[in-house]
Amino acid sequence: MMSTAGLPSEGVGSAQNEAPARRFCCTFLLAVLALCALAYGIIAGFDPYGVTRGAGELGPLMDINQRYVYPQIVRSGRYSSAVFGTSTVRLLDPQRLDTLLGGRFANLAMNAATPWEQMQIADLFLRHTPKPQVLVFGIDAPWCDHDADSEARRLTPRPFPPWLYDDDRLNDWAYLFNSKNLEIALRVAAYRLGLMDERIRGDGYEVFVPPEERYDLARARMHIWQGREPRQITPVVPAETVSEAERASWRFPALAWLDAMLARAPAETRKMIVLPPVHVAVQPRPGSRAVAVETACKAALVDIAKRRGALLVDFRRSSPVTREDSNYWDPMHYRIGIARRIEDMLAAAMNGTTEAEDGFFVTPASPAW
Repeated sequence: MMSTAGLPSEGVGSAQNEAPARRFCCTFLLAVLALCALAYGIIAGFDPYGVTRGAGELGPLMDINQRYVYPQIVRSGRYSSAVFGTSTVRLLDPQRLDTLLGGRFANLAMNAATPWEQMQIADLFLRHTPKPQVLVFGIDAPWCDHDADSEARRLTPRPFPPWLYDDDRLNDWAYLFNSKNLEIALRVAAYRLGLMDERIRGDGYEVFVPPEERYDLARARMHIWQGREPRQITPVVPAETVSEAERASWRFPALAWLDAMLARAPAETRKMIVLPPVHVAVQPRPGSRAVAVETACKAALVDIAKRRGALLVDFRRSSPVTREDSNYWDPMHYRIGIARRIEDMLAAAMNGTTEAEDGFFVTPASPAW
């Protein structure tokens, strides 16, 4: 009978096998924790969204999503005037507006921003700027949607960080640790080392359209008209009719937000409501029901402007500018030269001009500033 006295017991062998596994797990866990600590340290140290910065401080703006970078522009306290809206007013240069309209401007318009998102940055601006000099609100078609206040219409597929818009700075740290914020922090590091340029200027301005030397009219027309031929606007015949009962049922809930925001601004603040000049290809067709809806929405804007002492400047109309294809990259986005002209026209309207000679704009509501 074979003796087992010299052989290790099953329990001892099992313990010896488990020891290396435990060491590996502990080492792996410590390495993961160390990497997490390093990543969090990079995010906190380079602070891509200005969580640790106080008034007067502003870091480089490296995120392409304006929803993340604009709060630190506001909190810096450097700007007394602002533009709010979507990409249809993003080409307005704050440095030119400083001279033309007064105050120190930031352009806080965000690509494809919903009315609700625009109100979040405007609300933040008013909370941090007790005495704003000039407020410019760019109003696009979604402001006239009957369901603009629905949950489905408040946000877009682009992420929106509500934690950057509240007054609790401590809760920001809970949202900072993720791969996206690490990427932006590394971009800040690259900027500090001179390896990258700032994505957005410190006042929010960015030329997001292609360089002018790459402009191609044939390509622009393809985008403007979406392949439709002939490239012209044809009225709806017979014209669509709207009953008084239907007209009375129309509601524009987002305009109530605008009204309330304008009411919060001090009486001495100059307030402007601007309807940007989109191409006639995306304006309502003459004779359509959409024309009646837009007319009613504009009338509501006139009432708000008069009630709140705001200047309403309407570029959203058929004019030589909006009918000319070569002024646009696509139906919504005009070229740089048109942006410069809009800036000049806003100054003219502020100084009392009620209509451009070529009909580019009209001012249906002009306050006695």
